[in-house]
Amino acid sequence: MLSEKRSLGLLAQIEEMVEWLASYGRSKKNGVTRTLYTKNWQSAQLALEKRMEECGLQVYYDDVGNLFGRLSAIEENATTILTGSHIDTVIDGGKYDGAYGVIAGIIALQFLKEHYGLPKKNIEVVSLCEEEGSRFPMTYWGSGSMTGVKSLEDVQGLTDAQGIPFIEAMQEAGFGKGNYRDPKRNDLDCFIELHIEQGEVLEREQKSIGIVSHIVGQRRYNVTVIGESNHAGTTPMAWRKDAMYTAAELIQHLIQKAKETSPELVATVGQIFTEPNLSNVIPGKTTFSIDIRHSEEHVLDEFCHDVFAQFVSISNKHQTQVTIHNWMNEKPVKMSESLSEISESILTKEQIPFKKMTSGAGHDSQIFGSFCPTSLLFVPSHKGISHSPNEFTRTEDLEKGIQLLIKILYTLAY
Repeated sequence: MLSEKRSLGLLAQIEEMVEWLASYGRSKKNGVTRTLYTKNWQSAQLALEKRMEECGLQVYYDDVGNLFGRLSAIEENATTILTGSHIDTVIDGGKYDGAYGVIAGIIALQFLKEHYGLPKKNIEVVSLCEEEGSRFPMTYWGSGSMTGVKSLEDVQGLTDAQGIPFIEAMQEAGFGKGNYRDPKRNDLDCFIELHIEQGEVLEREQKSIGIVSHIVGQRRYNVTVIGESNHAGTTPMAWRKDAMYTAAELIQHLIQKAKETSPELVATVGQIFTEPNLSNVIPGKTTFSIDIRHSEEHVLDEFCHDVFAQFVSISNKHQTQVTIHNWMNEKPVKMSESLSEISESILTKEQIPFKKMTSGAGHDSQIFGSFCPTSLLFVPSHKGISHSPNEFTRTEDLEKGIQLLIKILYTLAY
């Protein structure tokens, strides 16, 4: 579909657009900070709006700030194929996360329009207003609003670190006033998201494309161990009720059990706090976080049941008490098999090495995946580094992803 000459032009176009979009919110460390409804975010959306118009797309916003570029179908009342990703970032993040999927969608729609004219189904690229939750304690606001998972009720009372209310920030950016169309959609045929892997599996295995079968379920917990604070020098070891020591054994059991359960299951303890946190006092209270992920619900169920039953036994052995608070329970989401088969067919025919894989990170695709047929596709991330100014993907890998996206959209819409 793409000649060598055109491919060389595509490489230059990709590089230019990546750097261009990264200039909106570029940080001193050469990262990108572009959080929801800030000036940097607004500038990026306005720049994308202009770029979409220059590419011959019909451009519009919805009332939460999602931006769309539309290639309208020949046929009336046709359904819509949606592609794209998010443009918000973490603080001092990378220039590819999310942004690549938006850039890819614009390039793909421009190519299809110029070479094949109008499609039989509408094709839209979306620059989703928010995914990361970096400014407000709310993730997937853009995709959640489109699918009906999120509503204004969910953001009432939310404020950022400076105390600015979510609703106020949204309205100051020009949204949430009813001036644009309702974000809820009922015309979507499917959603296709092209994204950097944010891991190093594809690079290590020398695969060009990752076809995601599932986005993992996530469970997060806070575990609190209550013991008894006492003097570090005068309390014999046999009489101690040491919360830190108990917590250490609980963590060791968790990690060892995870290693024995499944190669795809991951368990992480990323935070730990102890009280009174003094060098000469036996800890009386220790709290730690747990993050557990796997692509199958029954594996998560069995793992958590077994681990937490053992937690109680270990805690009792040390004469301490343990409480376990589950504050996140995101179910695994399966991607569309039929869309995956289209990608597999194209890549096999082109002899491009690919891997079927699960996604250990959350993406907008997990929101769309429960709403309409969805495909999540990865390109390699160098050393797996992401959410960092050092995030990097070779332009040649970005190009392979875009060429695949063009062919998928052509297959589905023409």
